[in-house]
Amino acid sequence: AKCQCKLPPKDRTNCGYPGISAAECKKIGCCFNASTPSVPWCYTPKAKKVKKVCPNDPYTRINCGYPGITAKECTKRGCCFRARPAGVPWCFYHRVMEE
Repeated sequence: AKCQCKLPPKDRTNCGYPGISAAECKKIGCCFNASTPSVPWCYTPKAKKVKKVCPNDPYTRINCGYPGITAKECTKRGCCFRARPAGVPWCFYHRVMEE
């Protein structure tokens, strides 16, 4: 993503080799910006920001527990707990979303 490449030149970490082309740099998953001399032009992008969320749609839940699990036991496993509706897992895994 373009926002991952918005790094001040002083914070760039080299990701390529001397003379690497923009195409080759991007092909290996790195950012390329040759506008500032004396800093890496092919550099490592910022890490993606992710967050864990409990899915809203009860029919997309992936079971993380067992029948009769308590909310406390479920959250101790690091999962979401919602005791409704019937017929779907009440203890279920988070979804990882990019911010």
